[in-house]
Amino acid sequence: MNLLTVLPLAIVMVAGPQLVSAIFLAASRDPRRSSVAFLTGAALGILIPLTVWYAVFRVVRHTAGSGTKDSGSRHLIDWIVLVLLLILAVITFLRRKRNQPPGWMRKLEDPKPTFAFGLGVLLFLAMPSDEVTMASVAGSLAGHDKPWWHLLPFGVLTVLLLALPLLALVLLGTRAERLLPKIRDWADAHSWIISEAVILIFVAIVVSDLV
Repeated sequence: MNLLTVLPLAIVMVAGPQLVSAIFLAASRDPRRSSVAFLTGAALGILIPLTVWYAVFRVVRHTAGSGTKDSGSRHLIDWIVLVLLLILAVITFLRRKRNQPPGWMRKLEDPKPTFAFGLGVLLFLAMPSDEVTMASVAGSLAGHDKPWWHLLPFGVLTVLLLALPLLALVLLGTRAERLLPKIRDWADAHSWIISEAVILIFVAIVVSDLV
């Protein structure tokens, strides 16, 4: 298990209201300020839980075993990660038909930067699927004795994926304004399929590591 293995789970992190919110903000009246505030909040909402989960799994690893490569503690964490991934797959499947944006998204047409920042934090701190994803990533890295900074590329990639609507607006201008609603609708309807595929690939990797 290494850093490159967990990076694809960044797609699972943003699939759903996170990416949809980023698209709404990119099409708002003040897209740059709102989007930057949202991305800043998202970065904070990702880094804190990742660090907490990493610390928890480090404690589990060093409490349950000696920390050697083939120790029981590593396999225990792998089993925990496997269970978390299966729970995540179920959550993603059950949410597959929720393709209508919630009512609070209407506020994203003209949001204040403080609202966008708070939304960025809460969408990751309070979203069960993201918490399970971050626990899986942190558990995988901590369980295989990877350093804390290996979490950072995962967090950076997640934020970059959220920044794509803003980057499209900056680079494409009015063309992006026409494309973003179509991308938003497609993401609402089909992002769960991509998420499930990524989760299942990671499940296969964890199972092969256990075997």
